[in-house]
Amino acid sequence: QVQLVESGGGLVQAGGSVRLSCAASGRTFSRYAIAWFRQAPGKEREFVAAVSWSGASTYYADFVKGRFTISRANAKNTVYLQMNSLKPEDTAVYYCAATLGVPGTREADFGSWGQGTQVTVSS
Repeated sequence: QVQLVESGGGLVQAGGSVRLSCAASGRTFSRYAIAWFRQAPGKEREFVAAVSWSGASTYYADFVKGRFTISRANAKNTVYLQMNSLKPEDTAVYYCAATLGVPGTREADFGSWGQGTQVTVSS
């Protein structure tokens, strides 16, 4: 198992940008694919983006394509989510999650989760 800690959330105006970080503990971090999910108040948690263990493959939900970019720095045990052109509907708690193998888009595909970081986009 790998332990994950998210950071970088906060309050931002619509149209602004935020970069989230997901820091992992353990020397096996580079073996894990990492994903970001989000959960808005009153809604189910949903897939946002994922990156393969090498960083060579990335996956995005349709509603963030062209606005969000996921990347990783294995030497720093960190995955990033750069979020641009933010909208009020992007307001949510953002979670990172880890899995061995090819990342899926379901919560059940991931065995390790962080505590989440709040992103609030004001209109």
